[in-house]
Amino acid sequence: MEEERIISSLTLEDDESEVTLRPKCMADYVGQDKIKKNLEVFISAAKARGEALDHVLLYGPPGLGKTTLAHVIANELSAQIRVTSGPAIERPADLAAILTNLEKGDILFIDEIHRLNRSIEEVLYPAMEDYSLDIVSGKGPMARSIRIPLKKFTLIGATTRAGMLSSPLRDRFGMLMRLEMYTPKELAKIIRRSASILGASIEPVAAEEIARRSRGTPRVANRLLRRVRDFAQVEGLETIPVDVTRKALEHLDVDELGLDIVDRTVLEAIIDKFGGGPVGLDTLAAATGEEATTIEDVVEPFLIQLGFVGRTPRGRICTENAYRHLGRRIPAGKGGLVQASIFDEE
Repeated sequence: MEEERIISSLTLEDDESEVTLRPKCMADYVGQDKIKKNLEVFISAAKARGEALDHVLLYGPPGLGKTTLAHVIANELSAQIRVTSGPAIERPADLAAILTNLEKGDILFIDEIHRLNRSIEEVLYPAMEDYSLDIVSGKGPMARSIRIPLKKFTLIGATTRAGMLSSPLRDRFGMLMRLEMYTPKELAKIIRRSASILGASIEPVAAEEIARRSRGTPRVANRLLRRVRDFAQVEGLETIPVDVTRKALEHLDVDELGLDIVDRTVLEAIIDKFGGGPVGLDTLAAATGEEATTIEDVVEPFLIQLGFVGRTPRGRICTENAYRHLGRRIPAGKGGLVQASIFDEE
């Protein structure tokens, strides 16, 4: 399952220490340079005017630092932040209680905002636009609408699926910011900083080795760092060397590109059982023993990003890159797979 994978971009149970690794200010936040520069301008302008920052929507794959960035924004504004999530808000009354308790300039951070119920979204519309709550009192002919003013606040929403947000909600955000995958250089910088916070020393080459295998995700990089640190500690080493790093990652089944056993199982199934494809999603799920949604939402995106898998109208195919990475001979007639790897989705 995805939640058990060491390279999972989702939060795992042993990630509690991740909170201590999060940067507190914009200067310590590594990567996302364009977003940072824009936010610095918007934050400075809002502070100069004495106004609340406009509402912000942060979207992108999991593990890139959306929650961290929300806390950084709050710290830069010297504002209190109230944290909740879409699934945690079950009734409009729950959201109304949160909104009425916000002070001027406070930040409300809603993670997984795309999972908000539509009836709850309707409470947000006037709150975001007019800073007010519209509550209906009574029933039938005696019903009347009451408008409750709210103190000006900033809503920061985070989502991995911006396309699932309704247009009325998305249009009420003044700033839409997409977080990009991190480069190995940026991840190596994050790893060195995290190692320092954890009280560990790591060779620059070792940090670069972890960075290359972290799938462009800081959360994965920090998790791999903690596991590699365990191997070094057991061997009685004060500094994490590159040879121990490589051995640790080999034991964790994370190869040089960040693929784990689940990724390789999917690739091997397409190549060995279905001749490189095309193969349908449900058939592939049955052949690998993985859930179809796990393959589609978790495994495939990274393999497609690497250029190892392509989607065609008839199913999934493996490209030449996948054959080479697994050390397999490319069959006759499969030479065009690299060029044919980008098709319409099923």
